[in-house]
Amino acid sequence: MSGWKAAGISYVQYANICARALRNALKDDVRTQAVLQRNNNGLKFAKWENGVAKDQQFVRKPESH
Repeated sequence: MSGWKAAGISYVQYANICARALRNALKDDVRTQAVLQRNNNGLKFAKWENGVAKDQQFVRKPESH
């Protein structure tokens, strides 16, 4: 069994964790603000009625840098 399956996470979550670890491991002279911005994620929820999105709201707002 894959390590990420045994940990109870999806492959996308596993890939995001690996990408974040790689970005954090970069030396300061290689690391740029643009690279760090890729780690900035948000989650928005929308209730759908009759094929139209209603009441969109953030579950987790993206962090401002």
